[in-house]
Amino acid sequence: MLIEFRGKNFRSLRDEQVLSLVASKDKTLLDTNTVVTGVNAVPALLRSAVVYGANASGKSNLIKAMQYMRAVVAESATVIQPGQSFSVQPFRLDAESASQPTEFEATFLLDGVRYQYGFALTAQRIVSEHLLVYKAFKPQRWFDRYVDNETGKDVYEFGPGLKGPKNVWEGATRSNSLFLSMAVQLNSEQLRPVFDWFTNKLVIFNEVSPLAPQFSVQMLQQAAKRREICDFLSAADISIADIEVVTRKVPGQSLHLDMATGKTELSSKEIEENQLRFHHVTKQGNAVFDLSEESSGTRSLLFLTGPVFDILSKGLTLVIDELDTSLHTLLVRQLVRLFHQPDINTGGAQLIFATHDTSLLDAPDLLRRDQVWFVEKDRDQASSLVSLSEFSPRKNEALERGYLMGRYGGIPFLEPLMGQRH
Repeated sequence: MLIEFRGKNFRSLRDEQVLSLVASKDKTLLDTNTVVTGVNAVPALLRSAVVYGANASGKSNLIKAMQYMRAVVAESATVIQPGQSFSVQPFRLDAESASQPTEFEATFLLDGVRYQYGFALTAQRIVSEHLLVYKAFKPQRWFDRYVDNETGKDVYEFGPGLKGPKNVWEGATRSNSLFLSMAVQLNSEQLRPVFDWFTNKLVIFNEVSPLAPQFSVQMLQQAAKRREICDFLSAADISIADIEVVTRKVPGQSLHLDMATGKTELSSKEIEENQLRFHHVTKQGNAVFDLSEESSGTRSLLFLTGPVFDILSKGLTLVIDELDTSLHTLLVRQLVRLFHQPDINTGGAQLIFATHDTSLLDAPDLLRRDQVWFVEKDRDQASSLVSLSEFSPRKNEALERGYLMGRYGGIPFLEPLMGQRH
């Protein structure tokens, strides 16, 4: 489970911003919205968090920061080539920040052990990297990496907790690759859980990595999974009794390149295509519809439901931008509540999402104060992230009204139109 994410000097996140999933001492919705960890330092973690902000406030940049960190972990040892630069984007509206490294750090809980991993990088190289492991209250520093300013070379400091051929991993790590990623490529089983948390347990959907229908289609081809999805859609007041996956062969083409002659040959072949057929049942009758005949909201909900049920079953962390796109507010609440049901969310899955749906703030028994975050830009165009808890709202305060009035920040500064000025 994610405990905390930190990002600094990335796009509009000029100063260090911290998103924490550590539950406060508030007893509200304790049994549904939090998970007891058994770790004294972080006794309870939140099952979800929501981020609000005006358009271009920086809430999407917070998610992109998490996504960029994940990509560097996944690709720096394999996809990034020697000498290749990073496409990192520091804050560019002041000269000092534009020349400074970008920094990321994630702290997460895995099998009862707390890991704190982070790195800093410029377009040219990794400038620092560290990993602390909390098997007890006192951390073990498994490794620390930084650049010697005089020689320009990497310096490594290893703790006794990290086992294996560390000098071999160090020698193989390029200036533009992470030690963590290279060590795992060279079969460090001890570091693999850290690497795998980023690549397999952190799932991010946004404009860069949009939802794809294929996963939900695959789940619909399994009887038990199909029933689970249909039951959820039915509970969401969508009159779908069943979804049928019809596989048929359609004409297609394949391109073959002859390596000896360099010639290409185009040939016809049949390819398999999956079509969805939705069986609607009402008191007045029933009918079957194709995917194209369903509303955009139904399609969005269907393509999201498949991954969500998989994430819930595996205890993953889902981060999604604009969760409310094409979805009615009641459907958004239904999805959020899935993560808050201990009998469904048995593995500690988490949902972190950005939205403009302010009605969630006053939805009964949906969110605790510490689950709500706001992002806003200052006059320098730098984004700040702040928790609703910091404003100490009263228990029965109308949060939606307070937010729209600007009491907590995170709303646009609206100038009057030309014709409205006096």
